[in-house]
Amino acid sequence: MKKSNYIYLVVLFFVFNLLACNNPKTVTESTTTSKKVGVLLVNHGSRSETWRNGLLAMEKEVDDSILQMPSVLGIKTAFMEYNEPSIATQLKAFDSEGFTDIIIVPVFLTVSSHSFDDIPTIIGQKVNPHSAEMLKIEKIETYSPKAKVRITPLLDFSSLLEKNILRRFNALSNDASQEGMVLIAYGDVTYNAEWSSLMEKVGAYVNAQTGLPSYSYGWCGHIVHYEPDSTTVAINKVLKTQKRAVVIPVLVAHDEMFQVQIIGDGIKKIKDHENRVVYKPDAILPDENLNAWVIDAVSKELVEINK
Repeated sequence: MKKSNYIYLVVLFFVFNLLACNNPKTVTESTTTSKKVGVLLVNHGSRSETWRNGLLAMEKEVDDSILQMPSVLGIKTAFMEYNEPSIATQLKAFDSEGFTDIIIVPVFLTVSSHSFDDIPTIIGQKVNPHSAEMLKIEKIETYSPKAKVRITPLLDFSSLLEKNILRRFNALSNDASQEGMVLIAYGDVTYNAEWSSLMEKVGAYVNAQTGLPSYSYGWCGHIVHYEPDSTTVAINKVLKTQKRAVVIPVLVAHDEMFQVQIIGDGIKKIKDHENRVVYKPDAILPDENLNAWVIDAVSKELVEINK
C-alpha cells in the first residue's frame, strides 16, 4: 500500500470516530432501532363473519396511530378459536419477520378462563394442564414465540364500558323514569363473581347518570348453555316494576347467534314484548373510545419495552 493511501485511510478513521462521538443521535437511533415491536389484537373468535369483520375493522381504525409509535413496525389481529389467523399463526409470522417484542392486547370484557388461563398457555407463559388439555381437544395450537411478549390489562380496567353502555341506553330510552335496563353478557362459569361485579358496576353507573329506577343482567353464553331463558328472567325482573325494559347486549361485536337468536328468542318469550321491550341487536363495537383504549394500552407497554 502506498504511503499516501495509508495516511488517507487513517485520516478517514479518525474523522469517522470524531463525528460519531459528537453526534449522540447516532447512538440513540442505534438503540431505538434494535427493538422491533409488533402488536397483536386478540379476540375470542366466532363462526360469524360479521363478528370477525368487526374486529378486523377495529385493527384498520387503530393501525395508523399505533404504527407511528417508536419501534412499532407491525400490527395484526388473531382469533383465539374457530378461525384463522390464530394466535399461534400470528406469533409465528412475527417471529419469521424478526420481531423482538410483541404486545398482546386482549379485546375481552373481563377476566375469564380464556384471558387468565388459555391465552397465557397458548403463548407458553403459563403451565396449566387443564387448559392445555382443553386446547388440544379444541385443536387450538400453542406456540412459544422467540420474541418477548407482554399482555396488556383487560378492558374493564377502564371506564370505557360504562360510557359505552350509557350511550347505547340513552339512544334507546324514551323515559328512563319508567324503564329498567337489562344487560345481557356472555358470562363465565369460573369467574361468575367477577362478571356479576362488572354488570353491577355498569348498571350502577347508568343508574347514577340517568336516574333509571332498576336494572338487571343475564347471560347468553356457555354458562347458560346458550339458552335464552336467562334473558327472559332478567327482563321479567325489571318489568315487575317498570313499564318497559331496555335490553343492551354487552358483547364486543355482533354475532347473529347471540344478538339475534339467543337474546332475540329470550325477548319473544315476554308477553306483549313488542310494546314492553326495547332492543337493538348491536354491540360494543364500533366505538372510538375502544380504539383510543387500544392505542393507550399499547403506548403504556411501549414505555416499559423501550426503557
